[in-house]
Amino acid sequence: MNGPPQSPDDGYERLGGQARIPGPRGAADDLDPGHAPRSLPPLPPMPSTPVAPAPVVPAQVAPPPPSHAVLKSLLGAWALAACSAEETQAVEDHLTECAPCAEEALRLRDAVGLLHPEENLDLKPLLRSRVLEDCLGKRPARIPVPVWASPYDTETARLDALLQDFGDSEWHTPVRLKWFEEERRRSQRTTVAGVIGHLLTVDGLIASALGLDDPLGPDAPKGGPTVRTEHFWGASVNPITRQVRDPWREQGHTLVRTVSFAGRGVAELAVDYGGFALPLGDAFLERAFECWVHAWDIAEAVDYPYEPPAGPHLHGMIDLAARLLPGALAQRRRAGLAAPARGLVAAGAPGRTLHLEIEGSGGGGWDIALDSPGAKPSPERTVAEIALDGIEFCQLAAGHISPEEAAVGQHGDREAIRDVLFAAASLSRL
Repeated sequence: MNGPPQSPDDGYERLGGQARIPGPRGAADDLDPGHAPRSLPPLPPMPSTPVAPAPVVPAQVAPPPPSHAVLKSLLGAWALAACSAEETQAVEDHLTECAPCAEEALRLRDAVGLLHPEENLDLKPLLRSRVLEDCLGKRPARIPVPVWASPYDTETARLDALLQDFGDSEWHTPVRLKWFEEERRRSQRTTVAGVIGHLLTVDGLIASALGLDDPLGPDAPKGGPTVRTEHFWGASVNPITRQVRDPWREQGHTLVRTVSFAGRGVAELAVDYGGFALPLGDAFLERAFECWVHAWDIAEAVDYPYEPPAGPHLHGMIDLAARLLPGALAQRRRAGLAAPARGLVAAGAPGRTLHLEIEGSGGGGWDIALDSPGAKPSPERTVAEIALDGIEFCQLAAGHISPEEAAVGQHGDREAIRDVLFAAASLSRL
């Protein structure tokens, strides 16, 4: 069916008088003027939401560096390491630029070094006993070490601590052992290892008294410390080495452990020293004294400081020497080395007396019977007095100084004073 004729602008293209399908419509945003976009209805307005303005961040401004005067005033605190990290950095930056301040800083650092002298890094001699005392005070040992064995336990531990860091060469360092015999001083040259061997063999006298193994074995010679020591030194073809330390230390532990478990009464057990005997309690004190004296010898040989024993232990050693003086004096008198007795008295009766006053740590006062070991000292019959420093008295009893060298305060009978000083020196031996 034919419709009405279409006008040229009805949207159809005509080709040869025939109508065509219209071409694609331009996009709405097509800016082609021939295809203007169809207008759209306006959108409803969106509700407006107020937006807060972004905060304005002020620019970071670096603080000005401290002035020269301020930095100079901080040099003292800087030398003492008392500045904050920022102050330290500022001062050190300034020192790279300011020569006068750098010189002043070096002088202050040197001065601080004088205010803080270097401390000895060695452990204090009494540290071990203080730690043990504190520990035992909080929880007492079930099997405590007897009081009379404690000095030996302490002195062997101190000597072992000295030996701990010795190298092979130090074990062969020459050591000269000194003692006093009759009217003159004697000496014997050995090594550090030889000294420990000497202590091992003489401690063996206590081991034998307690029924323990003798370190010299079943073929140990009969006799006192000198005979045993010479046998030990001569038994080995090769020089004694550091290997001697372990048996010496193990024997010391065994002795202390044995008497700790032995209970009461063991302190009176006799220990045979060859020419004389001592109760076990006194023998332990004597071994503690010799251990300290020879530790001192070793320390001097290797140029190392060594402190004396603790006051209570030193007092016990001095007390033993004072108790042995009447017997030593009587022995010298029998050998014709001391003046004869002025007047013999019955055992237990008061006799002539010399008062010995020992000063310093471990000191005290002792009255010494002059005419007989069995006499009773009597202050009313005191004929002489001697005053000596405790360490010097121990050096005299060890034979390290002669009676003439001892700095003695004396008053009274000069003959009695001389006899007692020489008797004290005669307590020493190899």
